[in-house]
Amino acid sequence: MDFAGSTVVHSIGGWVALAGAIVIGPRLGKYGPDKKPKAIPAHNITLAALGVFILWFGWFGFNPGSTTTGDGSIGRIAVTTNLAAAAGVVGALATCWILFKKPDASMTLNGALAGLVGITAPCATVTPVGSIFIGLIAGVIVVLSVLFIDRVLKVDDPVGAVSVHGVCGAWGTLSAGLFNAEAVLGIGEANTGLFYGGGAAQLGTQAIGVAAAFAWAFLFGLGLFFVIKKTVGLRVSETDELKGLDITEHGSEAYAGFQIYLNQ
Repeated sequence: MDFAGSTVVHSIGGWVALAGAIVIGPRLGKYGPDKKPKAIPAHNITLAALGVFILWFGWFGFNPGSTTTGDGSIGRIAVTTNLAAAAGVVGALATCWILFKKPDASMTLNGALAGLVGITAPCATVTPVGSIFIGLIAGVIVVLSVLFIDRVLKVDDPVGAVSVHGVCGAWGTLSAGLFNAEAVLGIGEANTGLFYGGGAAQLGTQAIGVAAAFAWAFLFGLGLFFVIKKTVGLRVSETDELKGLDITEHGSEAYAGFQIYLNQ
């Protein structure tokens, strides 16, 4: 069960992104001689927040729109979608506040997206309360996943895309096997989740789907990016990277006077 695509949309993209990040390698200066990661701060948190809210708004077309029909389920799906996103914000905010002693804005924004990705698979088949738990857990998971990928795997993922889409997409698909409440909602008796007396059968099916999607997307992605790297190439030269692609690819500065190199 993957109603609107936690796995077939988000995890597939996340796992291919992981393969690409591995093959292309980290940005210059991301890891020091001691292999410890160095933060490369976001350019503009205000614009990042605006982008997240635009995505949040767009999700009301993405999830309810996946019904492909104008019935009463659209309103319920919109509610579960919104609650999960809000809970994801709380989960990520609380987690980074505990870990870093400060509420990190960029992590919190990713928490909203994590909740949205997590609820995408079960949005039509869970209760509002269930959606809150799904989003809250996704918010916690995304922070821990970002730290794990950055500090343990040493993979440079500048915006946490693998964690938001890959990892939280997998969680969302698994959560359908836990929180599906079709009998409670009166929309069917089949595929009821573990927490609603349906046993572990559906959860097992969801896990097989998650694993199959990961194996296909990640391995295919590795092969694809390797071929590109060996043929046309994947990244620019170190000089071009230091100059910035606004200059080297487009011939102009995005912010006049802020670049180290002149447009030449």
